Amino acid sequence: MSSGPVTEARRRSAFDAVDPPEEKKYLECIHCGFCLPSCPTYLEMGNEMDSPRGRIYLIRMADEGKIGITESFVKHMESCLSCRACETACPSGVQFGSLMEKARGQVERKYKRPFSQKVLRRFLFSVLPYPDRMRAMLKVGRLSQRLGLHRLAIHGGLSKSLRVMEELLPPPDEVPAEIPLPRVTPAEGTPRFRVGLLTGCVQRVLYPEVNAATVRVLSRNGCVVVIPTEQGCCGSIQGHEGGLEPARAFARTIIDTFEQAKVDYVIVNAAGCGSMMKGYSDLLRADPQYAHKAETFGNKVRDVLQFLHQIGANGPLGPLPLTVTYHDACHLVHGQRIRNEPRALLKSIPGLHLVELPESDFCCGSAGIYNLVEPEYGAKFLERKVENIVTTGAEVVAMANPGCALQIAMGLRKRTLRIKILHPVELLDLAYRAGEKG
Repeated sequence: MSSGPVTEARRRSAFDAVDPPEEKKYLECIHCGFCLPSCPTYLEMGNEMDSPRGRIYLIRMADEGKIGITESFVKHMESCLSCRACETACPSGVQFGSLMEKARGQVERKYKRPFSQKVLRRFLFSVLPYPDRMRAMLKVGRLSQRLGLHRLAIHGGLSKSLRVMEELLPPPDEVPAEIPLPRVTPAEGTPRFRVGLLTGCVQRVLYPEVNAATVRVLSRNGCVVVIPTEQGCCGSIQGHEGGLEPARAFARTIIDTFEQAKVDYVIVNAAGCGSMMKGYSDLLRADPQYAHKAETFGNKVRDVLQFLHQIGANGPLGPLPLTVTYHDACHLVHGQRIRNEPRALLKSIPGLHLVELPESDFCCGSAGIYNLVEPEYGAKFLERKVENIVTTGAEVVAMANPGCALQIAMGLRKRTLRIKILHPVELLDLAYRAGEKG
């Protein structure tokens, strides 16, 4: 969307008039440096330009026409995980995630990428938001694993990305069959709410049991659960990488679909999706037909753990004698500021011993497609996360985002660690079942 008439300043800017990073937002940064200790890339790379403060400085310089969208500019923009930990740390409330998405949008339009990177990104954006295509590509991935196709890639960087794709795939015996869910599941007992459930893309294909557990737990808590079959991707894959127009198209479909379902709340069990959907009002604010709809919709979106804590999850919960640690998914803890609710729900389960994870909100390196386009740094952040998990002695690591689950599961497999990964809602579902037996 255009930001208005072309001014003299815009003529000097390295950015075009389509979704430029907003001056008001980057000028809110007071360069205090509070963000530096929270930024994984700054801590790993030790470079000021790979910190939030440094990246904001580069964005401002580009907008003022003092630098161009060069290879160096692109490198610093794309080394960012977009974990938004800096937003939690920032005393000025700088909306860094929005600045980064718009800067990356400029990169997409104005920078000529190496051919291999262009192909990789096009492939990811044409597959990940579409569950049917993803299922088909799983079969290709299995063949690639057997043949080691990453070794046939000419470009070294592309070869590393293909290797990570292969390694991310769960073992064949761990990939669940598709779980068909009813369009409408009635509430157990007296209905309290009518809620819609986003089933997601990666979640639907690789973690369908999370959706099934979500439906059961919501139903037990007095919710009529509606799953619109027309729903598509929420737009987070493209949106976080700067593809704002494709993200807007996905957002309009999601808004229309759940509006027609006439629900009180829209429930999401994937952190990245929930963060994106709560931000639709900003994404569509210049759209006269959808600006108000987007704001109304965003106010209805709830992460499932946030919602259950809000309404007061019903018992009886049976005992689960497990030692569990909890990983804070970036777009849940920093994007949605949901930190205490998952822990409170886990602590409510009898017999479950919750051990705090050191650096629980330090990014695991998944970060959308980051682990595929920046495989070396993604691996370093993953190694740090796995080391911290090991120190807890946990049998289960709980997390609320499918990208994190794929990434951390890969890290645990490489270390041959027999630690399970479960969504907190799956643990609640198991506790409800244990309660029935008791």
